[in-house]
Amino acid sequence: MTTSLPRITASSFLTLHYRLSGPAGDIINTFDDKPATLSLGTGELSPEVERCLLGLEEGAHQTFSLPAGAAFGPRNPEMQQWVAAKLLRQLGDPQETYRVGDVVQFPTPDGQSSYAGAVQEVKPGEEGGAVLFDFNHPLAGQPVTFEVKVIGVL
Repeated sequence: MTTSLPRITASSFLTLHYRLSGPAGDIINTFDDKPATLSLGTGELSPEVERCLLGLEEGAHQTFSLPAGAAFGPRNPEMQQWVAAKLLRQLGDPQETYRVGDVVQFPTPDGQSSYAGAVQEVKPGEEGGAVLFDFNHPLAGQPVTFEVKVIGVL
């Protein structure tokens, strides 16, 4: 009698190694560190990335190529916003300096979580100037390679 391995369903709790990369290289790669644990359907992965996992058996190791915009949606120009340096000083370290490429965590309005913005431009000026942040996911609008090794399925 052959026993089948557990398969991933829409509500599975998983232990896995995964790598998400775009044309410029890896954004997330757990293969060289400890594996990730997550629950499907909770927003930890994008819906399209979760769809790739559905039906995979414990022990599976696969790579998926997702077309531009499929994994994290298109780039949204409205997700780029100027933030006054004065406000940044109120929210964080008043001595902080910002450089293009820095990633800054911002608290959500309820204070229960945070979201990240990448510095695109720094404009000096009165009152300390302003910083242009891009709040799009780093892989939004890009083709994505998703590699996964499923370690455990509950």
